[in-house]
Amino acid sequence: MILFLTFVAATLGITFWASRQTKTAADYYAGGRSFSGVQNGLAIGGDYMSAASFLGIAGIIALSGYDGFLYSIGFLVAWLVALLLVAELMRNSGKFTMADVLAFRMSPRPVRTAAGVSTIVVSIFYLLAQMVGAGALVGLLLGITSPAGKAWTIVGVGALMIIYVVFGGMKGTTWVQIVKAVLLMSGAALVTLLVLGKFGFNLSGLLGQAATVSGPKANPESFLSPGLKYGTEAQGLAGKIDLISLGLALVLGTAGLPHILIRFYTVPTAKEARKSVLWGIGIIGVFYLLTLVLGFGAAALVGKDAITKGDKAGNTAAPLLAQKIGEEIFGSVGGTILLALIGAVAFATILAVVAGLTLASSSSFSHDLYAHVFKRGQATERQEVVVARVSALIIGAVAIGLGILAQGQNVAFLVALAFAVAASGNLPAILYSLFWRRFNTAGAVAAIYGGLISALVLVIFSPVVSGAPTALFTTADFHWFPLSNPGIVSIPVGFLCGWLGTILSKEHNEAKYAEIEVRSLTGVGAEKATQH
Repeated sequence: MILFLTFVAATLGITFWASRQTKTAADYYAGGRSFSGVQNGLAIGGDYMSAASFLGIAGIIALSGYDGFLYSIGFLVAWLVALLLVAELMRNSGKFTMADVLAFRMSPRPVRTAAGVSTIVVSIFYLLAQMVGAGALVGLLLGITSPAGKAWTIVGVGALMIIYVVFGGMKGTTWVQIVKAVLLMSGAALVTLLVLGKFGFNLSGLLGQAATVSGPKANPESFLSPGLKYGTEAQGLAGKIDLISLGLALVLGTAGLPHILIRFYTVPTAKEARKSVLWGIGIIGVFYLLTLVLGFGAAALVGKDAITKGDKAGNTAAPLLAQKIGEEIFGSVGGTILLALIGAVAFATILAVVAGLTLASSSSFSHDLYAHVFKRGQATERQEVVVARVSALIIGAVAIGLGILAQGQNVAFLVALAFAVAASGNLPAILYSLFWRRFNTAGAVAAIYGGLISALVLVIFSPVVSGAPTALFTTADFHWFPLSNPGIVSIPVGFLCGWLGTILSKEHNEAKYAEIEVRSLTGVGAEKATQH
């Protein structure tokens, strides 16, 4: 409790300081573009290494072995897509949000409306995962086992998140992310070193014990081979397609995540944007290698039964591993301290990421929907910031309610759904806008809505929501789509809708494309992104 309260007090102090520095819309949305590449790289790492990464991936590896590592690889490889195709070009072309890039050479109101809706939907999916992780984590640390107790935990996390965003804006959120990234890397590295030390830094010894303790009794070695969770023989062809679908969503989703895209606007130059992504990928790459040891370490030392007893989806594997390894090396007091340390770090992770997500969605609502759609570009900066703060309150309340409903789901899986929605709706519109000369308003709107609606419909009628023992509604069965992840269908649908909408419309602005091409490649005029 002391460690928890210390972290909360420190981050609230940062938020209060940042609120004194936040005077303009650029301060609130982009931190005044005052962060260096290294600082923003740490913040990107902080944004990306969410509760899903730390708690969810470690849990899936601990319960499913080799197959769980797919998430680590998928999230890491996804950064190459963001680095090569999106990061610098988005920084050069936009001002505060993804919609600034899309609306530049198109009719602004329909495009901003579509981008705003998509941003809010993706952010709420992602927020959902963080809230579920918060309930599981704080429940473990405080001994709360009842759903009602975990629900109140989610309410508390949501309230803190709203305070960060309403008062701190991007400046406060970024500093919280930087502090959290340093803490998370330190905590994960410490537990990893202790686990490896326990096995004499012999990775094969660790993997062997993990298979023996947590693998299937009939064939423990299958724990270290593909096919235990995804693409199993029992699932048949549908299972193999589902695996490809999940991989597609993980690899392509990052480049369409709104809370990652707005990070590129916090640096002053394109060079710093490139540097921040390179720092981000370095930090993230090391972290996902650590999740391998954390997951298999939990499987070897804690065991599958003890992990699922604490949380059936495995979200508490990493904190339980910290407690176990601490007890074995330092005694019971050491175990308690290490559990509290990792718990506080994971809590920091959740708070920082939910703040970033809420900021992305509230910024999109105020800057895109309120200022440019409802007010037709006539809103003052002060009005925009007030609306952003009010919308943060509303979005936070929605996330709290959905988080309470989704308790018991694995948080890494919930994030994969957010990635699928981002890859289906946002990514086609962004890539077409940056690279296709013929692209127009009808294409942008069709790409966003087509991808977004197809992903949402397929998720609603999939085994994730009904018709499976692990579904959101276990007593109902209205699913007709056989895959748990919609990416393999919804991502091509998004690209197809964008292409179809474009060729069916006669609108075409060659001069505007030439201007955004120069701007995206050089950064000229980036600070004065057109206000439509």
